[in-house]
Amino acid sequence: MPYDKDLTQPPLKRARMGAFGVFTIVGSLTAVWLVNIPDIQERTGTSHAVLGGLILLLGLGALVSMQFAGLLIRKFGSRNSVLLGLVLLVLTVNLPGLATDAFSLGVALFVFGLGHGITDVAMNHHAVVVERSYGRPIMSAFHAFYSLGGALGAVAAAGAQTLEVGLQEILLSAGILGAVGAAISVPALLGVRNEVKLDTAGHGSEDTSGTAPAPKKARRGQVATLAVLAFLILLSEGAANDWSALQTVEHLKQPESAAALAYGAFASAMTIGRLLADKVSHAAGPVHVVRYGSLMAAAGMLAVVLSSSYPLSILGWVLFGLGLSGIIPQIYTAAGVAGHSDAGKTLSRVVSSGYVGLLAGPALIGWLGSLMGLTAAFVVPLLFCAVGLVLAKAVAAEAETTDQKPVPALLSDGDR
Repeated sequence: MPYDKDLTQPPLKRARMGAFGVFTIVGSLTAVWLVNIPDIQERTGTSHAVLGGLILLLGLGALVSMQFAGLLIRKFGSRNSVLLGLVLLVLTVNLPGLATDAFSLGVALFVFGLGHGITDVAMNHHAVVVERSYGRPIMSAFHAFYSLGGALGAVAAAGAQTLEVGLQEILLSAGILGAVGAAISVPALLGVRNEVKLDTAGHGSEDTSGTAPAPKKARRGQVATLAVLAFLILLSEGAANDWSALQTVEHLKQPESAAALAYGAFASAMTIGRLLADKVSHAAGPVHVVRYGSLMAAAGMLAVVLSSSYPLSILGWVLFGLGLSGIIPQIYTAAGVAGHSDAGKTLSRVVSSGYVGLLAGPALIGWLGSLMGLTAAFVVPLLFCAVGLVLAKAVAAEAETTDQKPVPALLSDGDR
């Protein structure tokens, strides 16, 4: 599809590149913290059980800030909200390294989570506006850059550990690099005037003819379905993140080095899938991405659960990752469109629901695994992916937006 001339103007191109940068920064800072968990645990003298509870405080902080992220976006725009979230992230990523006991670590993680929540909602809202203005799906690419940032952060932190760089120095360096990246990326994002202009052009004028009640009810139902779908899919993703390697050890009696490939296969497939999902969505539509992605993920998990073959199990994890990879971007895009004049608030609800699933997944699978074994417990994400086949139509509204012409809106280069 040929692009509208307005889409070649610098502000929109810069906004897309700036959003890529923001997603990369958030992914890398998250990975640096995760890679350093063992060192932080040793320094604070916390047990596995206590550390697990403290990590939940990070999620709680994110959930708290997500509840008012929509209000911040509505009042100050997504660029300023992203800036606030990133400032919190680059400052508070240092706090876990300064913690000396369980209490101070809990406070550090809660504040770190506050930055995550604001940034997650704001950067996804900005991505929705940019995507709608491009007139074709590009949301999965933003999430792919989050994955790439995570890989870069993990490799860099692991390399620093190998060189015996101290924990505080690693976290401080990550914060400084994140601040530099933010200084480059955030100014490129759309300013308030341009964001409102594109948002208004994308949604069209509001109908005030007295026929609004039925559409509003339909939107509420759609948002609720999107929230449920986000919860189920991210719960499945969280379960794979934390338990794929251990399931391979337990079920297939593989050494840890071989079992690590299970997670590696899943994570790599997620990244590759996100890089490809936009083209698939553009060609076939978002409903197909969700429906057939759910089917592929369910088939992959079925192979993991039933197979006693290591290669077939690895193939199962690849299919599981590829299937899940494109679903969440379609959900967030549909939520942004369904929200119309208050997309930030709608996104905050859907992102919050997904975040709860991401946190609940490891805990649920761990609890079920202690009762029936990890392999049997993975039947739960298999069933949840199957639900995606039924709920896939919830993202159908986006097909009316991203498959049509780009939004013609003349942007002001001064506002950016």
